[in-house]
Amino acid sequence: MFSSAVSSSLLILHKPLARVIRFPIPKLPLSPNPRPLSSLSPAASALTPNAVGAGGRAGALSPAPITEDLQKIDVNPPKGTRDFPPEDMRLRNWLFYHFREVSRLFGFEEVDFPVLESEALYIRKAGEEIRDQLYCFEDRGNRRVALRPELTPSLARLVIQKGKSLSLPLKWFAVGQCWRYERMTRGRRREHYQWNMDIIGVPEVTAEAELISSIVTFFKRLGITASDVGFKVSSRKVLQEVLRHYSIPEALFGKVCIIIDKIEKIPVDDIKSELKSAGVSEEAIEQLLQVLSIKSLTKLEEILGDAGEAVADLKQLFSLAEKFGYSEWIQFDASIVRGLAYYTGIVFEGFDRGGKLRAICGGGRYDRLLSTFGGDDIPASGFGFGDAVIVELLKEKGLLPELSLQVENIVCALDPGLQGAAATVATILRGKGQSVDLVLENKPLKWVFKRAARINANRLILVGDSEWQRGMVGVKILSSGEQHEIKLDELE
Repeated sequence: MFSSAVSSSLLILHKPLARVIRFPIPKLPLSPNPRPLSSLSPAASALTPNAVGAGGRAGALSPAPITEDLQKIDVNPPKGTRDFPPEDMRLRNWLFYHFREVSRLFGFEEVDFPVLESEALYIRKAGEEIRDQLYCFEDRGNRRVALRPELTPSLARLVIQKGKSLSLPLKWFAVGQCWRYERMTRGRRREHYQWNMDIIGVPEVTAEAELISSIVTFFKRLGITASDVGFKVSSRKVLQEVLRHYSIPEALFGKVCIIIDKIEKIPVDDIKSELKSAGVSEEAIEQLLQVLSIKSLTKLEEILGDAGEAVADLKQLFSLAEKFGYSEWIQFDASIVRGLAYYTGIVFEGFDRGGKLRAICGGGRYDRLLSTFGGDDIPASGFGFGDAVIVELLKEKGLLPELSLQVENIVCALDPGLQGAAATVATILRGKGQSVDLVLENKPLKWVFKRAARINANRLILVGDSEWQRGMVGVKILSSGEQHEIKLDELE
């Protein structure tokens, strides 16, 4: 039997955390003509605590004096961003685990890049929505920088940097935080995490087929079926062939793609107006919109013929989909072009068949991206998959897992003088790979049992005086109520 627990005679009161935190605001004299730091006199600089003689930088300002004036601050995160308390962090880790596990199953290696990149990396062509969504600024070295809005340009930069030391093909993936200042809707935030998978160095459509297969595999792992989600597939080459037929300059191609990408977001009359302003003739606009309304690959072949690359690529992709086993997941939709200018061939988007959510993921071929950064072009394809929309879909389908905290052991000393002994027990178990929640205060057993239930502990290990003197500890299996004593050196 266990030794009796020592009851605490102290009543510990905890004040609830207030939602308002107060910080001191210094009262500083305002000058109509403030001087830059460099204009401070040497004498004034020498008087500051941060001067060179005190180990600081020459000309640095001294810390602001602390006053009694207090100001309320908003304790919510900035608009469009999120905190991740433990329960949300468990969900995020679960989701990221599946991102990484699917990538591993397909033989991809993980990479990452700086969150802060050169602004020039994203200023490619006028008209891209992403230009107006950058979080960008000038740093203290007068360099224009931006928080990354997507991962693909960083990938391209790294490939160029590594150059001929790389052995193609590359199969890389990343899970990283991205930032876009945009209008928020369900599943769209100003910061989000994104899973990217990219294949560099494979010119064949087999690369796109493999990428779509990886996303389908991910959906299946989460319990999502082809009746829940599908992929709309097309090719940028479809537009190229239509524009070429009407002698529309190649230089307009990127701008036309950006306009067409809005086809489900704004009225068709606005689409026509923007295309006309871009220099597309009315005849070409009508023909273009007619082609974009096609939902059948057979119908597309009747209009464009079977000699062009667009139809050939799409037919090969649909044939490969049968071999991979995901034919029921994909459908042809000529209106899918993707809004980023760097796509060159097959493009695809994952969508919610219920029509309640925005695109779940998207990607395609971008064979000419590297040359926009001064590198040699290499065939490439990839996709981006955000964390926000998929969570909304899982909620919608009732597929969100219940992820509670789970710790294998809770260790408690039955006497304040045995706290060190309890720490020894915890250290032994942790050294054997067991998770341990060590009770750090003198708490009654009632509190300890409540704590054990909250953290879903498997075992309660009690360190009592008489047991410890005999080199033993008490062990209680919380699921069955079974309890026994065990020698310390036999504790597993």
